[in-house]
Amino acid sequence: MSRFWSDVVSRLTPYVPGEQTERQDVVKLNTNENPYGPSPRVLEALRENIGDGLRLYPDPVSARLREVISRRFGVTPAQVFVGNGSDEVLAHTFRALLTHPAPVLFPDVTYSFYPVYCRLFGASYKHIALNARFEIDVGDYLQDNGGIVFPNPNAPTGLALGVPQIERLLEANTESVVVIDEAYVDFGCESVVPLVHRYPHLLVTHTLSKSYALAGLRVGFAIGHPDLIGGLERVKDSFNSYPVDRLAQAAAIAAIEDVGYLAASCRKIVESRERMAVDMSAIGFEVLPSKANFLLARHPSHEAETLSAKLRERGVIVRHFRNPQRVAPYLRISVGTDAQCAALLAALRDVLG
Repeated sequence: MSRFWSDVVSRLTPYVPGEQTERQDVVKLNTNENPYGPSPRVLEALRENIGDGLRLYPDPVSARLREVISRRFGVTPAQVFVGNGSDEVLAHTFRALLTHPAPVLFPDVTYSFYPVYCRLFGASYKHIALNARFEIDVGDYLQDNGGIVFPNPNAPTGLALGVPQIERLLEANTESVVVIDEAYVDFGCESVVPLVHRYPHLLVTHTLSKSYALAGLRVGFAIGHPDLIGGLERVKDSFNSYPVDRLAQAAAIAAIEDVGYLAASCRKIVESRERMAVDMSAIGFEVLPSKANFLLARHPSHEAETLSAKLRERGVIVRHFRNPQRVAPYLRISVGTDAQCAALLAALRDVLG
């Protein structure tokens, strides 16, 4: 620990991302990346924007990208905020909208960056336990709070709430912001973006890392009432007035406009996910009914940490979380190509004997 660190920094426990390996001889199913790559239009847009223009700063407000997002989701550009991946968007959201005396509420099993943001920005928080089936019960959130945030579908469970359940929460909780993190929404869950027109305290965040296969370029956005967006912009402009670079803006525009490619890519992943769930169930795994591009599964006769290590020995990398304890018996496995899924199943059968 450095003697020059501030007190806040010395008390932080940073978020730990999934392993990124340089090895080409492994089946990498640990970070929920899209196995099919971005739209060809994205690659074309990148080639067109590599040139002398890179000496210039990018558009600080990402005007064209915000316009494209607004058309795609049926909102106005004033209802759109853009940042370097949804992690940055969420960080600005915690700083601008969720740092209040009352605690922020989020599930006890969810995206582990949320408590990191709270500790970084000095926001109090409270875990709300998922029920015995790992589901979010919106009734548990009807209590005093300084904001509510959770992914839908949730991570790492993959379980999703329906729009009526989230609307019930919005109707009952009107004095603080409700943030719905839709990082995985394109894999079989209905978006609540249309509700922003009726609920000024709703903010919906999206990423281009998962369904759009742009994890390497870091683009995310939020949609909500202009007042909420204004708060995010005040934080952004006090921190980094040029957040999204020229190449990322061009790539994001091309990706969002290629609706057909997005639909086809997500359809393949959903079909593979369903087959993978059936195949894993057939060899004894308990698999949660995911609406994301991953599965959370456990085998009643084998410890997850041991399974993870034995899969690695066979060239397959999956994610195991030691904390919280409720998910320690489970593996989170990203959905890959059919060939990658077949390699996973072959390795599991070998491990299980």
